[in-house]
Amino acid sequence: MEIIRIQPDEVTVISDLAEKIWPDTFKEILTEEQIRYMLDWMYNPTELIGQIENGHQFYLLKMDQKPLGFIGVQVNYPEPTKLKIHKLYVLPEVQGTGGGKLLFQQAVQVAKENECDSILLNVNRFNKAVGFYKHIGFEILKEENIDIGNGFWMEDYVMGCRL
Repeated sequence: MEIIRIQPDEVTVISDLAEKIWPDTFKEILTEEQIRYMLDWMYNPTELIGQIENGHQFYLLKMDQKPLGFIGVQVNYPEPTKLKIHKLYVLPEVQGTGGGKLLFQQAVQVAKENECDSILLNVNRFNKAVGFYKHIGFEILKEENIDIGNGFWMEDYVMGCRL
């Protein structure tokens, strides 16, 4: 497996992966309507390009030229010396194979290169990924409910990991 940085003109690979990953990942915890709303909101190419222009970095996990997953990070967010993982997803068939851990290691590398001392992320409180994050060293810092519009909420844990 290899990890490559995604450029603005390549963001459709992220959109395409999200369309494959999200319905399976969230089918038991979000309605189809909320999944569709969030995909249209966060993963349309224009939005992803805007995120890159605002400091997000996207990395793609690939094997034999096939996209398997992605991570989106932002340095010095929400404050200096912090790195925020905004997105970390792998295809369902890749879960449990070490792909997510490789993407996390990419985030650690970016954090260290930018002298960050910790990594933060939000994860749905009912997502089985909470266990994955605990396994790789994260702890729950707080709960957060975020109104994302259209009557939908993100019910998250904010998790952190010191480097």
